[in-house]
Amino acid sequence: MILHGELTPGQRVREVELAATLGVSRTPIRESLPILAQEGMLTQLDTRGFVVRAFTPQEIMDAIDVRGVLEGLAARMLAEQGPPRRLIQSLHECLREGDEIFVKRHLLESDEARYGEMNKQFHSLIVEGAGSKVIADAIQRNDRIPFAAAHAIAFDNVNLPRMYDYLNSAHHQHHAIVQALESGEGARVAALMYEHAYSTKS
Repeated sequence: MILHGELTPGQRVREVELAATLGVSRTPIRESLPILAQEGMLTQLDTRGFVVRAFTPQEIMDAIDVRGVLEGLAARMLAEQGPPRRLIQSLHECLREGDEIFVKRHLLESDEARYGEMNKQFHSLIVEGAGSKVIADAIQRNDRIPFAAAHAIAFDNVNLPRMYDYLNSAHHQHHAIVQALESGEGARVAALMYEHAYSTKS
């Protein structure tokens, strides 16, 4: 509910209302709230209540940088291990899907979901392929910050030509990342992944 904006920053979270909304007793709600506060989703008040945490623009920018570093580390590990053929094939399927979106030289509104799904799959393949639960868990925690996740793309339906240029450039980065993975260039792919994440801040 927090991630989908159903509970807004600064909003007080009330056990009774949540229990009624979710159709559960107050006990699991009461147990969950401190955990969500530990994970950074809620802020505990001095008055023994909880409110939805508000994130500053700087925190969001920092979280994007953190994702770039973590994904870069995952990609480097994958390159140095030697990515399995099946994983490379799956990455190439993502590249082909993206190529089909951009070959027509313009975007349609329907391309938002199509690109978003492909992009999510691309990043997931690399993180999962590294085989590090520590990195995967750290990325999952970091993704709880709004706009930090790889799939959290602010698609501009008003200015589709500008959006085309931005996403097309990002997809060219996908190609370079796969090439570096196939070549076993660990340091280069780590730098490319960080640059890829950093470019979303502009």
